[in-house]
Amino acid sequence: MEKRLVIIPTYNEKDNIEAIIRKVFTLEPAFDILIVEDNSPDGTALIIRNIMNEFDGRLFMEERKGKLGLGTAYIHGFKWALERDYGYIFEMDADFSHNPEDLVRLFHATSQEGFDVAIGSRYITGVNVVNWPIGRVLMSYYASAYVRLITGISIRDTTAGFMCYTAKVLKTINLDKIKFTGYAFQIEMKFTTFKFGFKIKEVPIIFTDRTLGESKMSKGIFKEAIFGVIRLKWQSFFRKY
Repeated sequence: MEKRLVIIPTYNEKDNIEAIIRKVFTLEPAFDILIVEDNSPDGTALIIRNIMNEFDGRLFMEERKGKLGLGTAYIHGFKWALERDYGYIFEMDADFSHNPEDLVRLFHATSQEGFDVAIGSRYITGVNVVNWPIGRVLMSYYASAYVRLITGISIRDTTAGFMCYTAKVLKTINLDKIKFTGYAFQIEMKFTTFKFGFKIKEVPIIFTDRTLGESKMSKGIFKEAIFGVIRLKWQSFFRKY
């Protein structure tokens, strides 16, 4: 169960995708990559197809009909990984806001230190965010504080999208019951993991906002997170973990 898979959802990432793939494949220990591609009109899928032979057996792509949301992309990837007996499953953005070299640190936290989940955390040692306007930094930081207040979880970076899950966690969670699709998906996954009593470690990272391509953040995504947290907490009273 030592196999490692990095899931990278893509929508219009032609400027970043080849570079991020090549960078991950330089790492030790070795990681496989699954791209969950949401029918990008900019030709992202073609770039991936053109290098798949070069990384045969290590680079995979699942193409979907359209932009179906971050949460459903990761759920699709999780199920794909479990069917193929990956022991460590990672979430990572395509745009280099997450440093691929930190994958090794997340893996170490789970494989060597005995944690079930490792979170690449922007807020465990202060605020480690580069290139964000101060308004967005404050919004993100206080959103996590709000989540902690409502849910009672102790995680500092509740909306982090740089993660390592052990297969045991993803097999325990009923992935079909994870309902949120935007950033609230990240909160729901962490809350559910916490409620099941899994051991979680926040690994400090430096988050650098994308320099190429366009951000996928929107007001709708933020609203889902704000109201979704209350719904999550309420529903947890009626669920067994």
